[in-house]
Amino acid sequence: MSIIKHFATITKHKCMVMKSCFRVGLYRQGLLHDLSKYSFEEFMIGANYYQGKRSPNDAEREEHGYSSAWLHHKGRNKHHYEYWMDYSVISINEKIVPVEMPIKYVIEMFLDRVAASKVYEKEKYTDSSAYEYFMKGNYQGLMHVKTHRALKSLLMRLKECGEKETYSYIKKKAFLDEYKGI
Repeated sequence: MSIIKHFATITKHKCMVMKSCFRVGLYRQGLLHDLSKYSFEEFMIGANYYQGKRSPNDAEREEHGYSSAWLHHKGRNKHHYEYWMDYSVISINEKIVPVEMPIKYVIEMFLDRVAASKVYEKEKYTDSSAYEYFMKGNYQGLMHVKTHRALKSLLMRLKECGEKETYSYIKKKAFLDEYKGI
């Protein structure tokens, strides 16, 4: 068990996201970001499965077939697209469908992914890291199409234009346009 290393990793990540949130004007979200990671339910599992190069949730998932820490986390943090799932009012089968995320949470999700890439990739991190990780995922039907488009657009902007320009764009334009133009 790596209590100190896990604490240092999640705190480093939280501070990175907080700093980025402050840069784009999301002060409240920056302060509250990922506080549930310090709860007993998430923290002890994270410390137990700590590896330093990837999320401890992946190791717990490999051992048990699911991650109880992740289930706890995603249900309490609106910057995860998995939080935004609900029963369809259209489907007879009550199929669970993705719901469009408010733009402020899409932006926090973007900042979260960038910080996670920086923490886990360390010196190998580039402005394309978060985009490349995103492109490996299969979000078909899991993330609302507008949410997916907005997140992908921000990750592509980071890859092509760099962090300074992307954060400036978010601060000046993203909240005004909502999903239009992102």
